[in-house]
Amino acid sequence: AARALSGSAAGEYDLVVVGGGPGGYVAAIKAAQLGLKTACVEGRDFLGGTCLNVGCIPSKALLESSHHYHAAQHEFSQHGIRIDGTVSMDMDALMSHKRSVVEGLCTGIEGLFKKNKVDWVKGWGKIIGANEVAVSLNGGGNQSVKAKNILIATGSEPTPLPPCPVDNDKRRIVDSTGVLDLESVPKSMVVVGGGVIGLEMASVWSRLGAEVTVVEFMDSLCPGMDKELIKGFERVLKKQGLNFKMKTKVTGTEVSDSGVKVTMEPASGGDAETMETDVVLVATGRRPFTKGLGLEDMGLALDKHGRVEVDEHFRTQVPSIWAIGDCIKGPMLAHKAEEEGIAAVETMAGFAGHVNYDAIPGVIYTFPEVAAVGATEEQLKEQGIAYRKGKFNFMANSRGRAILQTDGFVKILADKETDRVLGVHIIGPNAGEMIAEATLGIEYGASSEDFARTCHAHPTLSEAFKEAALATFAKPIHS
Repeated sequence: AARALSGSAAGEYDLVVVGGGPGGYVAAIKAAQLGLKTACVEGRDFLGGTCLNVGCIPSKALLESSHHYHAAQHEFSQHGIRIDGTVSMDMDALMSHKRSVVEGLCTGIEGLFKKNKVDWVKGWGKIIGANEVAVSLNGGGNQSVKAKNILIATGSEPTPLPPCPVDNDKRRIVDSTGVLDLESVPKSMVVVGGGVIGLEMASVWSRLGAEVTVVEFMDSLCPGMDKELIKGFERVLKKQGLNFKMKTKVTGTEVSDSGVKVTMEPASGGDAETMETDVVLVATGRRPFTKGLGLEDMGLALDKHGRVEVDEHFRTQVPSIWAIGDCIKGPMLAHKAEEEGIAAVETMAGFAGHVNYDAIPGVIYTFPEVAAVGATEEQLKEQGIAYRKGKFNFMANSRGRAILQTDGFVKILADKETDRVLGVHIIGPNAGEMIAEATLGIEYGASSEDFARTCHAHPTLSEAFKEAALATFAKPIHS
């Protein structure tokens, strides 16, 4: 039975969540399900935060649509499909589809709030006490919301890059929000930052016809991910037509009516060069969004990255104020925020909330997809952990051959002594779905032999996972 907090006075809540993104709205719904009287403060016109409004969801709609367009141009003929005439993209219809997906999902969250009796306070909140949030209402005026607990779930925002001042309205130098709303396909685009957001958007606009160059300060794409995985990923992206300038920094931009002149130089210093392009996408990361929240006035500590400091139960220095998601340490992932939100409210309600950070998957939704969970080879070597590695290529997978999607591989890392799986890294078709099996296994301490002895349907892409597991503890059958 739910251990609901008792004694809430009229107009007082057990919990007020500040922020209606994936972490915040999930936490609010879970709290209500546990019997806590709950309100959520959100100033956007729609619930869902960055993810649903201008992040994960609209970008995935564009990725899917652009993939179909690219397939119609370059892959249909391999399946015997002939198109007489020109394949073209209706940009208005493309953007209309994106908006309809976003609006449908955001409206659905509002319905879930009503179903679970969560009050949506429409406005922007500021914490003014250990148990009080002042809300500047969207409709005008102010409202005080009092609660036994306050959960900060305000998410993150694009990190500005001084040499590239963003102006989404002019559509020349844009961020991850502005790049979703370009009205036409630019002839050329420079993407500053070779991380997840930059590479996904580079893929979208490259498929639609833009000449895309990715500029990355480091010597590798997606720093921190498994190097063998990313090396294979970069090779596939180059084959698809993306251009890369690694170990390069952008030092200035000059906007004109015709485009943008980008000045760059080697990251270690050296001669500058310029490049003319139609659009620049600044995708150099994100930072916690805590401006105007009143944290300093409350004496809440922030780390050097501007993240709210919390203990292992997501409590701040003020016991009644909690924080989750992008505004605390850890990967900035919607599903990580959701898990933290659930764990935090379970703890508030008297249960034992917990998040296993070794079992948080990450996915890059390019084509092929890239997915990973657990440790990388580099991390295991750094920690001095002896391990075995098993790898299986999709080229030897029957379903991959049948659907002409053979780029990539599955790689499994397991403890050399115990065979416990420590990390899984996949590049290939449907990797974002396949990683769930790996995540479940890591959560429950599975061995590579456990995976290998589990029957996988034939013919499926997931058989590559089984074969990689066989390669880890014994030998694969099909390679």
